[in-house]
Amino acid sequence: AIGVPQPVGGTTTTVEEAVAIAERAGYPVLVRPSYVLGGRAMEIVHDSRELRRYMVWAIGAMPRGTVLVDKYLQGVEVEVDAITDGETVVIPGVMQHVERAGVHSGDSYAVYPAPGLEPGELDDVIDYTVRVARHLRLRGLVNVQYVVHRAKVYVLEVNPRASRTVPFLSKVTGVPMVNLATRVMLGEKLAALGYATGMVPPRDLVAVKAPVFSMSKLPAVDSYLGPEMKSTGEAIGIDTTLDAALRKAFAASGVHVPRGGSVLLTIADADKPEMFSIVSRLVQMGCRLVATEGTARALQQGGFSPRVVAKIGEEGPTVLDVITGGEVDLVLNTMSNIYTEPGEGGGPGFKDGFEIRRAAVERRIPCLTSLDTAAALLESASVVPSEMQVRTIQEWRTGVPV
Repeated sequence: AIGVPQPVGGTTTTVEEAVAIAERAGYPVLVRPSYVLGGRAMEIVHDSRELRRYMVWAIGAMPRGTVLVDKYLQGVEVEVDAITDGETVVIPGVMQHVERAGVHSGDSYAVYPAPGLEPGELDDVIDYTVRVARHLRLRGLVNVQYVVHRAKVYVLEVNPRASRTVPFLSKVTGVPMVNLATRVMLGEKLAALGYATGMVPPRDLVAVKAPVFSMSKLPAVDSYLGPEMKSTGEAIGIDTTLDAALRKAFAASGVHVPRGGSVLLTIADADKPEMFSIVSRLVQMGCRLVATEGTARALQQGGFSPRVVAKIGEEGPTVLDVITGGEVDLVLNTMSNIYTEPGEGGGPGFKDGFEIRRAAVERRIPCLTSLDTAAALLESASVVPSEMQVRTIQEWRTGVPV
């Protein structure tokens, strides 16, 4: 109604209508039940067979049976928290996710201020947020998530409520978001409180929100990250540069790759072209490479010399043996599609990946399932700890050194 772009899609309660929507939008599509939180039961599906199977399950499992089917746009995901009184719309900051769209926002590393947006893209994010908040006549907090796909901004979802990023954004910007939202809901106006519509000028700092997981305490949960949220907490890293802030955020969330350590790689075919820059950085850090057969073959063709380990159930030292034996310090595991073969829970590729990820989690070995996260981790590893600055959050906001 207000001309804000969004992915092509629709809402349905039937299998055939879902297939029709997907064919109109074009695969892959993002499917999710209505009226759920945390990305519950959300999936990216790639063809009609996957979609039909998902719909049969969703209609039977969800009490309301309504499913959203939207075109999946791969791009940079951007998130905004704002306070509005229906007229004035205050945007304390814009955050950009490290991981591309497809990983739930609660499980993504989020960077403030957004480092990769062109000025026009940032202007669109601010403009769309203001227009949406006013059009919906919201009062209080609102969270809006966008994807930037081929230089165009699309709105993914609007949550007329507080978001998990409100504490993070409040701390690093100094804007008392909950206090303002409460006063607005009690009838006060933001203009009278000294605020104007638009984005608050960004602080002279870089802050990273890092997800924290409790996978070792949840034995039935797969640590693979996708559209369904799995994190149980978060930490913050703040510094003057993105790499230093990332280094602190990774350290705070327990993710580390030691120089000279061993890294296990088991990478999906679709992701193999992207892994070489990451592997080159690992080699520069003196890390030893361990890989399953398919990944090892691709690495050898690229000029690398990994140690090859067998798949689960095969002869010789297997991928599980090197994990359980404490022979690796980091696991990189990606999976292009959980619906590898018909049958409950995916096919053999899904089961092996689950076993690999669970083995790493249970031994507290960092396991990354996104190459975007791995690239950010390795970039941040170049920061020398002695060069990082330590200040309180208040000191960071005011720019006053220790």
